[in-house]
Parts: sequence; C-alpha cells; structure tokens
Amino acid sequence: MSCQFNLPISGEPQAALDKARKAVQSQGGTFTGDTNAGQFSVTVFGNVIAGSYTVAGAELAILITEKPFLLPCPAIESYLKSAIH
Repeated sequence: MSCQFNLPISGEPQAALDKARKAVQSQGGTFTGDTNAGQFSVTVFGNVIAGSYTVAGAELAILITEKPFLLPCPAIESYLKSAIH
C-alpha cells in the first residue's frame, strides 16, 4: 500500500531537503537526490519505509512506496512535516 501527499516548503527547498536528509540518516537510512527529485529508505523497528520525492515550486511531493501495513499514512506525513519545519 502506497501513500502520496504534498508538504509545503517554507524558504529554500535545499534547506527542507537538508532537514529531511538529516532525519532519515539519523535513523541509519539513506537519502539521495537533489532539489528536483530523489529517493529515501529507512528501517524503523525492523520495518522498511521507502519512497521518493519531487520538488514542485513551494511543495515537496512525497510518494511512499513501502511501509509497514499497520503504520498509517497520516503518521508518516505528520513525522515528515515536523522534520522539515
């Protein structure tokens, strides 16, 4: 089951991506990409959360392609929103 959502970016996209990269890498995950698009993957409690992003103006479009069945999409969206602001 995948999730798709948009997160508003305040300021420069690079600053938001740097925060997202730091949050993912602090959990031992990988984050690759630039201010146009990229991918990320992180294992949390033995479960993989993976996806991709694209930058469109003042928004970060997120597509979660892999996640634990019991982890709701709004929880992932909320965590990412707090991580980049």
